[in-house]
Amino acid sequence: MTQFGWSGVGLRFLFAILIVFATYNPEKLSFYHWAIENFSFEPLKVIAGIVLIIGWVIYIRATIRSLGIIGMILVTSLCASFIWLFVDWGWITKDSSRVISYIALFVISIILTTGMSWSHIRRRMSGQADMDDVTEDEN
Repeated sequence: MTQFGWSGVGLRFLFAILIVFATYNPEKLSFYHWAIENFSFEPLKVIAGIVLIIGWVIYIRATIRSLGIIGMILVTSLCASFIWLFVDWGWITKDSSRVISYIALFVISIILTTGMSWSHIRRRMSGQADMDDVTEDEN
């Protein structure tokens, strides 16, 4: 079994940020702005869209399977509580839609990273391994 550590979480976070910000970002340098707003069927746009969908499916399936709906709600609630705290302290201004967009994209990346990493973290904390539902082959 390979070791799981902060570098693994960081790599998962890097890919989550890449998928989220490549799909949409406030700078208008995203798949959404390139392919959807300027809609046309071109091979490069289709390939880029399929690659993004593959990334989203991998991350969303892993997140749902490892965290479940309640876990996703808890992670989202924790992130929202931190945002509320930072707004209350005056670190974040709630008047800027651009800032709010970046925060929302960052939170989505955190949720996806947590989902991709949670089974490893739980195994380290509890010693219990998660297993996919596997049917046994009866002879």
